[in-house]
Amino acid sequence: MKKKIDLATAPKVAGTLYPPPFDAPCRARRRIKLGDAAGLTQFGVNLCTLKPGAASSQRHWHENEDEFVLVLDGEVILKEDGGETVLKKGDAAGWKAGVPNGHTLINRTQRDALVLEVGSRAAAETARYPDIDMLCVRDGNGTRYTKKNGEPF
Repeated sequence: MKKKIDLATAPKVAGTLYPPPFDAPCRARRRIKLGDAAGLTQFGVNLCTLKPGAASSQRHWHENEDEFVLVLDGEVILKEDGGETVLKKGDAAGWKAGVPNGHTLINRTQRDALVLEVGSRAAAETARYPDIDMLCVRDGNGTRYTKKNGEPF
């Protein structure tokens, strides 16, 4: 079995599954799903390209999954509960599951930014979005976005 991942044929995802209008900041986000291409099941790995003006996500935190990012090229703004931090090539950040520190990466430059994303894959997960009325719930019934009161979009 080949171990080298062919970036040209690896699964790709453009934009986001967020419901409107929450999808707007992430429409210019592109991901190559390296972990899926390798058949990984315990953690995910993505090569994320953020076009100028794009965000990696809405600001969020995970109840059950750790996250880690490494900037491979360009510059992004890490926006967290405590404020904003510039991350440049070679800078990294991580978030422990269950710690309510909403975070996102935003490309405010005029060129693409390339970020390696790594996250655990819990069987059940809830992602919380402190700035907007949205939750993402993944369980035995699949993945769905709801309002914070559980009402579907």
